[in-house]
Amino acid sequence: MKRKTKAHLGFELLAIFLVGFSSVLLCVEAESQDADVMLALKKSLNVPQSLGWSDPDPCNWNHVGCSRDRRITRIQVGHQGLTGTLPPNLQNLTALEVLELQYNNISGPLPSLSGLSSLREILLDDNLFESIPSDFFTGMSLLQNVDIDNNPFSDWEIPESLKDATELQSFSANSANIKGKIPDFFNQDVFSSLTSLHLAGNNLEGGLPASFGGMQIQSLWLNGQKSKLFGSIDVIQKMTSLQEVWLNLNNFSGPLPDFSGLKDLQNLSLRDNMLTGPVPASLLSLPSLKVVNLTNNMLQGPMPVFKAGVTVDMSKGSNRFCLPSPGDCDPRVNTLLSIVELMGYPQSFADSWNGNDPCQDWIGITCIDGNITVVNFQRMGLTGTISPAFASLPSLQRIILADNNLTGTIPEKLTSLPLLTELNVANNQLYGKVPTFRSNINLVTTGNKDIGKDKSSSPPSGAPSSGSSPTDTGGSSGTGGKKSTAHVGLIVLAVIGSVLAVCLIGFIAFCWFRMRQKRLSQVQSPNALVVHPRHSGSDNESMKITVAGSSVSVGAVSEAQTLPSSEAGDIQMVEAGNMVISIQVLRTVTDNFSEKNILGQGGFGTVYKEGKASIETRIAGTFGYLAPEYAVTGRVTTKVDVYSFGVILMELITGRKALDETQPEDSMHLVTWFRRMYINKDTFKKAIDPTIELNEETLASIHTVAELAGHCCAREPYQRPDMGHAVNVLSSLVELWKPSDQNSEDILYGIDLDMSLPQALKKWQAFEGRSQMESSSSSLLPSLDNTQTSIPTRPYGFADSFTSADGR
Repeated sequence: MKRKTKAHLGFELLAIFLVGFSSVLLCVEAESQDADVMLALKKSLNVPQSLGWSDPDPCNWNHVGCSRDRRITRIQVGHQGLTGTLPPNLQNLTALEVLELQYNNISGPLPSLSGLSSLREILLDDNLFESIPSDFFTGMSLLQNVDIDNNPFSDWEIPESLKDATELQSFSANSANIKGKIPDFFNQDVFSSLTSLHLAGNNLEGGLPASFGGMQIQSLWLNGQKSKLFGSIDVIQKMTSLQEVWLNLNNFSGPLPDFSGLKDLQNLSLRDNMLTGPVPASLLSLPSLKVVNLTNNMLQGPMPVFKAGVTVDMSKGSNRFCLPSPGDCDPRVNTLLSIVELMGYPQSFADSWNGNDPCQDWIGITCIDGNITVVNFQRMGLTGTISPAFASLPSLQRIILADNNLTGTIPEKLTSLPLLTELNVANNQLYGKVPTFRSNINLVTTGNKDIGKDKSSSPPSGAPSSGSSPTDTGGSSGTGGKKSTAHVGLIVLAVIGSVLAVCLIGFIAFCWFRMRQKRLSQVQSPNALVVHPRHSGSDNESMKITVAGSSVSVGAVSEAQTLPSSEAGDIQMVEAGNMVISIQVLRTVTDNFSEKNILGQGGFGTVYKEGKASIETRIAGTFGYLAPEYAVTGRVTTKVDVYSFGVILMELITGRKALDETQPEDSMHLVTWFRRMYINKDTFKKAIDPTIELNEETLASIHTVAELAGHCCAREPYQRPDMGHAVNVLSSLVELWKPSDQNSEDILYGIDLDMSLPQALKKWQAFEGRSQMESSSSSLLPSLDNTQTSIPTRPYGFADSFTSADGR
């Protein structure tokens, strides 16, 4: 080994000296720079003398800490009543580890702290800071705790720079004016040490990110968002370290998740959301649970019972539990909840399904004698799958699930329903083999492009959601033309079916009218005539008359039939649709177009109210009440007809007009008054027309019709049934609607009122030479095939063009 020469030793000593000297210079420079920053901080803040910041060496200041090499490592001046602002050069404190400025009145913008790689704790909460830069957290690789609560920042989003803080354990930014969605970088890969995430009282929107699943968060505060978080909370069942969850005051919806994996959960606040479905048993049995708040949701099923020692906030009436106290729900309720479970417990059902009796005005549910006969969930924006639990309702006759976004297959169990006559699942996203149903069941599966295939070719539609609006879906790209044609066909069929159903209901109404004795003729109907003058000053004045929404002319050869006018007894006939009404009848019902019967005048003509009229004219007027709705709305819709028909049923039950200005203001409108009276059995009985002889059987029928009327007059169109459903409900009652006696007036009207409606209709068909009913009639009145035949006369007051086919 070579011996080092004196020259070599000299060079090495010189190098060591230079390195050491430069280090000393750097330390002196850094120390001097830190001192400059601290002096700037002192200058920008209103520092009280009690802090002792008068010494020229910042390392001697109270609440300030330095390292051995005299670098500033800690500034801890919380709760000191400080005012002022922070200097922009604060990021030059490169050795800073702790910055505590909480509970002061410091204002202005926060300066960037980018590059402070030694910083472990930032406490800036409860100040008056006005903004925070997007690069504020850049390079803070050792950052563990952040608290910036309660600062009036301008709108800001949680920046990407926060991802640099991979050692983060606690991040609290309550009431800090954060906007946007919760970033998906809050996940286990980036923040494996994060145990506390508090973002309450901000402007966050959207849902809980799926990235939360698997995180070790113990305390999660997302309550009180001004923009409201929404969607499912299912992801929290994967956050098994949770001890405290506050999601209250948002718009979260859908069912509660499975809590069985959250063994350490102590505090759960979910109040003031839109959560649905039953409270799961997994929550009730949690051993660590101490506080739970479920008030103001739409939770269903039985009222939950928590174990002793749990503080529960669950105000009565603020949810949709079947009973006001703990207890088992009606089996029908349990079955319906099982059905909608696979649909995500939609909010529309939770909002309507109140109480423990599904036959009491539950949306989509129709009952006869307490048995559920129809489930109609058409066009309700449903997702999820069809539940085999339908098979637990043996009284079901019709299941209508058309025009939704349902996926999966048709359950085989549905074939076991003994009374099922119709299953309509059209226009969904179903696939798979169609089970074999009885041949007499009307099965509709059109609009499911993958029906019959093993798998669906459509992408998953996502988890069931109750927040979606009802849409007309089920088609796919490439079949739009067929779908459009199908929809046009459905609309046409709906209109035709509605009109035919109206005719049938009119006939039923006529039969009911005969039950109401002599005073019935005094009941006023809501008919109106619109008369359009064409010429004046002529003996045979020509006029245009609108009856039931149809425009016809009297005196115009092309539009009316005019008999010879040389004799006083001549009769002019006005043809309106399928009805022929004599001018003499119109003169009679308006008291010869008396001015006292004028309801109003306008550019469309003169509107007359009905004067005196015979029963047959009133029955004809029943059709006049429905048809104008098409013209009023300017578009084809069956739901307006249904509402009008509901009003007619209410008029028949009560003997009151749709609008009676002689009544007090709160009772003037029939529908509003009827709803209020129907709530209580005693008040409803008083509301029934006193001319109806009430017995137990009649009252039961009236209750059934009243329930149908309430459904028909539902506030939202999608909540109303179609006319086919109305016919289905009433057809079960017509066998009971027979007069107690036959008198001479019955012969006048040309109807054998000892017959039921199906029998009368069958005889009418036979009179017209028809041997069979058309296919559509069998689906509406399946019992007609079993009736006997003879020939009745056409009812007086019905036009020659009105045939039995119109009674479908």
